[in-house]
Amino acid sequence: MDLYQLEYFLEAARQRSFTRAAARLNLAQAALSEQMRKLEAELGARLFNRGRQETTLTPAGETLRDHAEALLRKAAEARRAVVDLVAMKGGRLAVGAIPSVSACLLPAAVAAFRRKHPQVELALHEGTSEAVAQWVESGMIELGVVQLPAPGDAFTVTPLLDESFVLLVPKSHALARRRLPKLTELSKESFVFYKGRARDVAQAACRSAGFEPRTACESGELETIRSLVAADLGVALLPELAARGSVPGCAVVRLGGNPIRRSVALLQRRGQELSPSAQSFRRLLIGEAGV
Repeated sequence: MDLYQLEYFLEAARQRSFTRAAARLNLAQAALSEQMRKLEAELGARLFNRGRQETTLTPAGETLRDHAEALLRKAAEARRAVVDLVAMKGGRLAVGAIPSVSACLLPAAVAAFRRKHPQVELALHEGTSEAVAQWVESGMIELGVVQLPAPGDAFTVTPLLDESFVLLVPKSHALARRRLPKLTELSKESFVFYKGRARDVAQAACRSAGFEPRTACESGELETIRSLVAADLGVALLPELAARGSVPGCAVVRLGGNPIRRSVALLQRRGQELSPSAQSFRRLLIGEAGV
């Protein structure tokens, strides 16, 4: 059955007359009668007691009326929800990112998005690059920011930034006053590692420089890393994004020699059309990254 047939049926039930209902619907009475016959044939039940003076509902018609009213209410709600979503007057957007991005790059984009679309519920999920990619692939989130490479070929990849790693040391550390120290000078140091791919890149760079880094501890929380370095527990090799701004008790030192680098990109599921809110957020994030 079609929604318009249910609308015709309810009008005929309200008017208790096919003639009056057809006039209200701007239909020929014969067209209305034909649609009601089709509806009765599809349901296998007579819906109307057709009389000379008045048309009333049969028990089957009474049952259909209750369900038809509910179905049409749901259809109207669905239409409004889609219109609101397209106009970004409602709905929900879920995005994910690795911690350094969620702490340092996302806030400005989130603030701009909330100013433009205050009625859209924005959910942020934080995890490793592998976890964020999995969330995008599964449809849990529409957009995800990860450190490349992206696992598999299920994604459309938009590069956001390419950055160097820097050294975070306590302000009292001798290297805090050095200009462009080499990575090889850190062979005797203890390291506070930032969990995830940033840790993998930092450890691989140390090994390429000829030494196995000693791990004091590791954490996935940027503020914890900063606090541990400030407490002189060790030094940290961090992506430049994670060392932006003032870090109390710490000094940010640029390294000399071959730079340690990483690339960060925005993922969306290949072949999936983004919602209007996701498209808007994507534009804002790309603008914030300066792409």
